[in-house]
Amino acid sequence: MTRASHDFPLLQKANWPAELRQLPQDQLPALSDELRAFLLKTVSQSSGHFASGLGTIELTVALHYVYNTPFDRLIWDVGHQAYPHKILTGRRDQMHSIRQKDGLHPFPWREESEYDTLSVGHSSTSISAALGMAIAARVEQKNRKVVAVIGDGAITAGMAFEALNHAGEVKPDMLVILNDNEMSISENVGALNRYFARILSGNFYTSLREGGKKILSGVPPLHQLASRAEEHFKGMVTPGTFFEELGFNYIGPIDGHDVTGLADTIRNMRNLKGPQLLHVVTKKGKGYLPAEQDPIGYHAVSKFDPAAQCQPAKKAGKATFSNIFGQWICDMAAADPKLQGITPAMREGSDLVQFSKSYPDRYFDVAIAEQHAVTLAAGMAIEGLKPVVAIYSSFLQRGYDQLIHDIAIQNLDVLFAIDRAGVVGADGPTHQGSFDLSFMRCIPNMLIMVPSDENECRQMLYTGYQHKGPAAVRYPRGSGTGEAPEAVMSELALGRGLVRRQGEKVALLAFGPLLQACHTVAEQLNATLVDMRFVKPLDQQLLTELSQSHSHFVTIEDNALMGGAGSAVNEFCIAEQLKVKLLNIGLPDIFIKHGTQEQIYAELGLDCVGIQAKVEAFLSR
Repeated sequence: MTRASHDFPLLQKANWPAELRQLPQDQLPALSDELRAFLLKTVSQSSGHFASGLGTIELTVALHYVYNTPFDRLIWDVGHQAYPHKILTGRRDQMHSIRQKDGLHPFPWREESEYDTLSVGHSSTSISAALGMAIAARVEQKNRKVVAVIGDGAITAGMAFEALNHAGEVKPDMLVILNDNEMSISENVGALNRYFARILSGNFYTSLREGGKKILSGVPPLHQLASRAEEHFKGMVTPGTFFEELGFNYIGPIDGHDVTGLADTIRNMRNLKGPQLLHVVTKKGKGYLPAEQDPIGYHAVSKFDPAAQCQPAKKAGKATFSNIFGQWICDMAAADPKLQGITPAMREGSDLVQFSKSYPDRYFDVAIAEQHAVTLAAGMAIEGLKPVVAIYSSFLQRGYDQLIHDIAIQNLDVLFAIDRAGVVGADGPTHQGSFDLSFMRCIPNMLIMVPSDENECRQMLYTGYQHKGPAAVRYPRGSGTGEAPEAVMSELALGRGLVRRQGEKVALLAFGPLLQACHTVAEQLNATLVDMRFVKPLDQQLLTELSQSHSHFVTIEDNALMGGAGSAVNEFCIAEQLKVKLLNIGLPDIFIKHGTQEQIYAELGLDCVGIQAKVEAFLSR
């Protein structure tokens, strides 16, 4: 059972880090328990990211207890784990609004709080930013401390290692905390590591190490001997040789749920010179058994009853576009042994679970490594395999050079199944799929398709798979019309749209899922409605024919207007001097904030009412 608000007496004394630091250290375990209970209470009532935050309760408390935030800089990588940080930095009473329209941002966000040092959402950016801040502190001669907290998943990305390598070279005063929730520490090993962590981070050992190096620096053989002895001593109890080779002083692993031990070790490390790495072992979902047992299922949750010890059963509903892809890739793999599935750590989100189980030898989860994922596909394609890259729109941004350099220039047969295109919703600006049409449309050799419903999605995936050259099918989060797709797969004629309704004067040229909202508009205005289907190549023949019987073209898409599908229509009409007036409807030149998809569409005028109002205003000019 969760507790009432008045049952958090210590938490109510720690509204801000300055208040937290006034508490005796022996009260930190009780405060951590209250913070964990409060997180369970609020997220279960409002929804949001859950298991990661449960795992970083003690670490968050210890960091704000030891460091002088916000003067000292604290950076959370990705931000899924930062709910406890928000609670302790003046936002406890707003937590019920997180991820909701006009509510708290789902991730640390600089506009929201001075304690949110870096706006985040994508992974593996924290060490680079922390390094930049540490260099700035050194240049400005400020006694400011900088800490980056990064998970064992996020640190697998190349960008994180690039930053570690550079930090080891320039040697600023900074701390990287590796939050490792993959390992488990037995009680004995945990106690041993906690003991040595305190020794290795303490003044005696640090003074001995630095003093010994200074004394022996003029005698190379003895200095090298001392260095080897130090490494031998540390190597007995730490697995940090790799980080030491990069130039970091490695401490750990230590128990990430011992808040007192964490505070002691972090306090010791706070004044150490040069780059430091603290390896902290935590358990994702700590303190709530169902989340501990199923951290993936409890990564992000809808509203649930904690006492039930389970999440509510999902109601049977329409298949999502992700489901359509998941079924298609299994069907296609059964028909073609050359198919290979690739994803950068998006197995569940992209609905590749069944494929990974049915075809484990043909499934490649490359972790958070989008650049590698794309070029891995290039290598497979060169050797005659048929790779399918399942990736979110906002994450494909990270593999853009590889898309051009390694795929498109060589005109390789690679299919990109681009999920979460367009308006995604509650995760906000970092996750909206606003730009993929714009950044792909300018690449030669690309085939780009935008399904308006489930059947088109299935047929387009098949068409792209059979295509000679790179192809992309981009589809939104959520469901379509609810109609079951045809089991038989057939190739679509490339660059051919479909007239869904014949009208007069104005032609609504819909690209993708907003076609559904346009049906009502077309009926109300007696407009022609076209399912364009292809962004590249455009159906130029159809556009030319429509221009002879219509005076107005309106393009509708869920992509940024700049460089999107509407821009492609504009370019063609100008080049061919078609005598039509043009209106482009799509995502404006802003970063779209968080809210439900329906709320965002309504606010941007991309629902039925908004589209009709825009078209009517256009026709009345």
